[in-house]
Amino acid sequence: MRQPQGPSYYRATATPYVPYAPLQGRREARVAIIGGGFAGLNTALSLAERGVRDVVVLEREQIGFGASGRNGGFVFGGYSLGEEALHHQLGGQRARRIFDLTTAAVQRIRERAARYAIPCDVVDKGIIWANWFRDPEVLRKRQRLLADHYGAHWDWLPQEELRELVRSERYTDGLYERNALHLHPLNYAIGLAGAAAEQGVSIHEDSDVWRLRRENGHWVISTPQGELQSEHVVLACGGYLAGLRRQIDRAVLPIATYVMVTEPLGERLDQCLQTHAAIYDTRFAFDYYRPLSDKRLLWGGRISIRNRSAAAVQRVLTRDLLRVFPALKGVRIEYAWSGLMSYARHQMPQIGSAGDGLWWAQAFGGHGLAPTCAAGELLASAIAEGDESWREFADYGLQHTYKPFGFIGAQASYWWQEFNDWFKTSLEG
Repeated sequence: MRQPQGPSYYRATATPYVPYAPLQGRREARVAIIGGGFAGLNTALSLAERGVRDVVVLEREQIGFGASGRNGGFVFGGYSLGEEALHHQLGGQRARRIFDLTTAAVQRIRERAARYAIPCDVVDKGIIWANWFRDPEVLRKRQRLLADHYGAHWDWLPQEELRELVRSERYTDGLYERNALHLHPLNYAIGLAGAAAEQGVSIHEDSDVWRLRRENGHWVISTPQGELQSEHVVLACGGYLAGLRRQIDRAVLPIATYVMVTEPLGERLDQCLQTHAAIYDTRFAFDYYRPLSDKRLLWGGRISIRNRSAAAVQRVLTRDLLRVFPALKGVRIEYAWSGLMSYARHQMPQIGSAGDGLWWAQAFGGHGLAPTCAAGELLASAIAEGDESWREFADYGLQHTYKPFGFIGAQASYWWQEFNDWFKTSLEG
């Protein structure tokens, strides 16, 4: 049995499983999925649940190796593009339909974790959006928008109530989103793979796809030890690009985010948090954190074009932690890591097809768990049933990111937003 090891808390506490053998020899399948993260695994499982089991998943590393096994574990509706911008760009009805895909995905994740008995530490206690600033209007505005246009009702948390739950002087008021949860993302990915495999999906780790070509009306996929012919191919590589289709790879920027986990805190954690909800704040460059089942605190934040070392991640995030919970000074950080997310210029997922059996699902940014689940449903429904609901995302296509200049622009934009957060905070005293 594999006992996954690595620099992250998730790898250190991952569910052991028998490794999936690399692809060997020549075979055929109806659907080939390249990428063993959330987008690929959700597509595979959704296909299997529709009776399409002639499916092969190829993963270059291990299941959940990329962002799917490195993220904060937050499960909630919405996209990297905010609800206001989505409403402005698409109009009320289309924006609501696309948003509802993610709230339905939150429920599907609940159901799958239960149905397949996935041991991923589901904590179904909602998420708190805590106001870093004094002005409550940012909260009121979003609360009204969600209620009026998306049918989502977030509860107001006045400062006194919020500080009973999150014992920090840093925040003022907050909003509480009940239809949200948090979980161990890597164990969830491993569970999705196991559920798909039990239904007949073939999964192959350590299978680096080095060539994809069209031949006699089929797709032919080459790996170091094998070759696969398929009718459909789904590219679901996220920020860990496969290098197989230039137009698809150049449409996303791989952007790093940072996460760390403390030592077990015992009563010290209770002195900081009297809630099992996950928390993030109202800045553009926000912190996000959640209590873990073994009394640790998982803390994440920042985005960067740099994939930093564990020591650098620890230094940066510890400063952020102590601004919120100064009482945790001296706490030992036992795990720190970074991972690459894929971002599009339009800040929305890219879900599409070339019309010849080639599909893609990428650019989920920092809102991956629910949207990847929704994407898997859309692609599976399209491939298995001819459903064209995926075309709801047609406005958010494969826009060129103009690397390396796109990286420079993304980093400059982040620094500018970070400066605005700092300036607004300083004005408030």
